[in-house]
Amino acid sequence: MASFRFFIAISLVSLILISTLTPSISKTAKNDDVELDDDEDLRFLEETEGKKDAAPSHSHFNEEDDGDDEYPDLDDEEFGSYHDFDDSDSDPYKEPEIDDKDVVVLKEGNFSDFIEKNKFVMVEFYAPWCGHCQALAPEYAAAATELKGEEVVLAKVDATEENELAQEYDVQGFPTVYFFVDGEHKPYPGARNKEAIVTWIKKKIGPGISNITTIDEAERILTSESKVALGYLNSLVGPESEEIAAASRLQDDVSFYQTVNPDVAKLFHLDPQVKRPALVLVKMEAEKINYFDGRFVKTAISEFVFSNKLPLITIFTRESAPSIFESDIKKQILMFAASNISEKYLPSFQEAAKSFKGKLIFVYVQVDNEDFGRPVADYFGVSGDGPKLLAYTGNDDARKFVFDGEVTLDKIKVAFGEDFLEDRLKPFYKSEPIPETNDGDVKVVVGNNFDEIVLDESKDVLLEIYAPWCGHCQALEPTYNKLAKHLRGIDSLVIAKMDGTTNEHPRAKSDGFPTILFFPAGNKSFDPITVDTDRTVVAFYKFLKKHASIPFKLQKPVSAPKAEAASTPETKGEESKESDKSSNGGLKDEL
Repeated sequence: MASFRFFIAISLVSLILISTLTPSISKTAKNDDVELDDDEDLRFLEETEGKKDAAPSHSHFNEEDDGDDEYPDLDDEEFGSYHDFDDSDSDPYKEPEIDDKDVVVLKEGNFSDFIEKNKFVMVEFYAPWCGHCQALAPEYAAAATELKGEEVVLAKVDATEENELAQEYDVQGFPTVYFFVDGEHKPYPGARNKEAIVTWIKKKIGPGISNITTIDEAERILTSESKVALGYLNSLVGPESEEIAAASRLQDDVSFYQTVNPDVAKLFHLDPQVKRPALVLVKMEAEKINYFDGRFVKTAISEFVFSNKLPLITIFTRESAPSIFESDIKKQILMFAASNISEKYLPSFQEAAKSFKGKLIFVYVQVDNEDFGRPVADYFGVSGDGPKLLAYTGNDDARKFVFDGEVTLDKIKVAFGEDFLEDRLKPFYKSEPIPETNDGDVKVVVGNNFDEIVLDESKDVLLEIYAPWCGHCQALEPTYNKLAKHLRGIDSLVIAKMDGTTNEHPRAKSDGFPTILFFPAGNKSFDPITVDTDRTVVAFYKFLKKHASIPFKLQKPVSAPKAEAASTPETKGEESKESDKSSNGGLKDEL
């Protein structure tokens, strides 16, 4: 009997445990089913997106402006910066057979050691799919073979494989070619063929400096060359000569000479009795002569020549652009004026430039020059014949400052130049007019409504910075529009776009087009998050779900039946039950 009672007790306990655990097990299973349904919904959306709507996957190398980093609207083929990002319509690239046995392959693991152990190295950063790289490959390989016996090595880096190395050296397009001298690199500015590469390198690795021993030689050089640096030394061989020769290899567009002849020194405007070594830079410019007064070492000599080789005013042309862009002097003051009125203002502009040598570059932009002047004026948002003065901090932060006063010497120097150097000016940012209506799924942002829309602390904001001519932006547009359409019912979320060619804002910095930034609600004082994900609706949605400060849930409405059945008392009851079921549990995340 006791055994029977014990059996009954055990059975009751078991039933209680089973009844208690069953709802939990059931609930877990139900949750798992919901997660599975969500996954199926995401896969379904990926399929419905299809090939038509999918934009190219995000890459570190965005489609860049067609121009130099400083003035993006300019054609930069002459400057050696090439962009070849979209070969999507071509057949899959098949690497041709090229005899490149003399080109060294560098990777992150051996790059630093190789550069350190070799005095002269040319390095090409390339992408296998890049058309310009494919065209350069045989020329580059042939140059490497011809220079094999010289004191130089040609190498290459696959930037698509060595992404961190490419970012370290600021590779923005392909091919990017650098020339390293004792570990210091500069862009290769020459043509992309064997002959040009060989000629340029031989100049770099040669003596770099020539002797002047006679008056006749000195006179010929002074009348035929536009920029000449002369070292007046104690000896044509030895440490002094080696330092000036090393400096000469760092400057492409200045000819370097040395002499021990007092008569030659005098012809170059040096006092024959001056303490040696001495150095003078002679130019065919308004400011003809600059005297070096620093330590006679490679770095100081190179910096002196680099800072003084520019004229007081540089007229913006294709030829002068590299000397502006590559200067260590980043800050510029630009005067925009038509050629027929420039003579009235250039003298004051030039005189003011003398007070800022080595600190500012003064640039004159001819706005009536359709090839070069007008694109630069358009980039800076300058219209009319001028004169218009504008200060520019360079590409590091790309701030612009507009001068509205009368163009006189004193005002350029005191009211503009000095205030610019002391950072006392208010930046100017381009903006289109604020749209009269802005009711679309994708909100239109311009410079003057950026704060109102993007920096609204109560909203999570996704912003695309695009260019109308950008192919990748055009490919992304249907995907971006679809995303905005799906999310238009989420009050806390804003999907927006801004034309980066006609609008600017200090919080909207792009390194190419399209650039997609996310500004979380409640954190607008911090830098935005760069969206680095596949460019599909699903990928964007997952990104937003993960990073949004304000949680949201997008629900998919139940599809209506194609044909309604006639209502009967029986079907009404069923419809009522289905309606209750739908309202309680039939709604799911749309994505």
